[in-house]
Amino acid sequence: MIQTFTFNPLGENTHIIWCDQTLKAAIIDAGMYDRNECEVIKNFLNKNKLELTLLLGTHAHIDHIFGNWWIRKEYPDVPYYLHRDDIPMIERSETMAAIWNLNYTPSMPPDNFLNHGDQISLGKMRIDVRFVPGHAPGHVIFINTSENWAIIGDTVFQGSIGRTDLPGGNHELLLNKIQSEIFTLPENMVLLPGHGPKTTVTHEKSHNPFFNS
Repeated sequence: MIQTFTFNPLGENTHIIWCDQTLKAAIIDAGMYDRNECEVIKNFLNKNKLELTLLLGTHAHIDHIFGNWWIRKEYPDVPYYLHRDDIPMIERSETMAAIWNLNYTPSMPPDNFLNHGDQISLGKMRIDVRFVPGHAPGHVIFINTSENWAIIGDTVFQGSIGRTDLPGGNHELLLNKIQSEIFTLPENMVLLPGHGPKTTVTHEKSHNPFFNS
């Protein structure tokens, strides 16, 4: 099961996923910007009797980690998973927040590292990890084959791709990795990006101007 919330001044999509048999849950990209948005997450977990067991990051740009500090404070035993190559994003996050004049409480470093080909267990749910750098050096995506969705962060958007002009970005690498790691997923798989509406593999292969110019 999955529920998406749109948070913070940059309109980031925060996802809660859970196993409906065990009620074990994970948050992917904790973008909660203020106390009210944090309470939305807490209330949803409590209302649905979900046990938060994991915090997963597609990458560590600040709009995707605004709420990390709150998770560590509210759920101190929940481990944070991130790809090792995105640690520099956390290290420069305070500087980026200052540049954009955004309030920011520093994130903790990851407790565990994600790698291409990993499989994460969440109750009886299985989540596959693929490495898709280019927008950020350590960007990964999370795939649930049985429920036919992929949480793809800022790799592909509906009709666009993630920006590559930030530190660690690489335009050609992102295009190549989208083709090899996202466009090889099932044609009808639902893609849930880090900003904006959902899309599908077949729609982006057919209509995304970055691949059909």
